[in-house]
Amino acid sequence: MKATGVVRKVDHLGRIVLPKELRRNWGINEGDGMEIFVDGEFILLKKYTPACLFCHSMTDIIQHEGKNVCTKCVGEIAKKMLQVNPISS
Repeated sequence: MKATGVVRKVDHLGRIVLPKELRRNWGINEGDGMEIFVDGEFILLKKYTPACLFCHSMTDIIQHEGKNVCTKCVGEIAKKMLQVNPISS
């Protein structure tokens, strides 16, 4: 992990400000979502990008029950379901 040398205080609402240069370098814009992870004693922030749960694609994403899935994977799952449970005419 690389230290930036920047120290920020937490305000009374629990917020911190990410320096402008850091936001610019990482493509973080006003209104972007940030994911929060905890790893031992570290709090990690990552710019949120909706990606497919299965293949991690970020194109043609749909949400089903709070999970992101791309249309390609939905089609592959549908094909597998038809193999397991074929529709009889």
